Amino acid sequence: MAVLALALIPPLSVLAHRVAPQPITFLMTLRLAEGEGLERNWRPLSRLSPNLVYAVVAAEDANFCRHHGFDLAAIERALKNNERRPGKIRGGSTISQQAAKNVFLWPGRDWVRKGLEAGYTVLIETLWGKRRTMEVYLNAVEWGPGVYGAQAAARHWYGVDADRLTARQAASLAAILPSPRKWKASGSGSYVRSRTRRIQAAMGTVRNEGLAACVVGGPAPRAETPRKRHRRRAP
Repeated sequence: MAVLALALIPPLSVLAHRVAPQPITFLMTLRLAEGEGLERNWRPLSRLSPNLVYAVVAAEDANFCRHHGFDLAAIERALKNNERRPGKIRGGSTISQQAAKNVFLWPGRDWVRKGLEAGYTVLIETLWGKRRTMEVYLNAVEWGPGVYGAQAAARHWYGVDADRLTARQAASLAAILPSPRKWKASGSGSYVRSRTRRIQAAMGTVRNEGLAACVVGGPAPRAETPRKRHRRRAP
């Protein structure tokens, strides 16, 4: 009975989060214990700017609407890169995997966490669907010390609500996701500004080719063609 109860925890917790905003996460609790604050205000996807969806798809997971939780080509590229450059780890995790990690698990790269992340990712893709996965991700991701979710990030960095974010502002928020505790979306350095420009340019491709259609509507994604993609952050 104990084993059965443990086995039921993941699917039941994912099912509960299908409709209810997620409670405080492990990462938020950890940061609070370290003395940081907690800026967070859940907003449904309908009250978030589509610009932010385009931006995170462009920056983090261009195949979000095509894959079923795992981008095998991106994982293969990351493994090859990490073999060549072990001092500069590159990740291949999708937005679905990042949502699983941010909501249900702890930070780190150990194999136990990665195994659980894979299981939660399958459950998320099965029980949530793409729109809900994006909604949860945008409300849980860290966007600065003590800053979590799109609404808190929009207010913290730009003093606006998340549904009023411009394309440039959304691109800058997506630009700092690989290192939100180090980089600044507003008043940033040259690297973040350059990354912001690249993401903003890629947002047009995401919109025009329907790469975020599973979230914001529009034309269905076209068949994938080989092209250079933005690097994803390490999981």
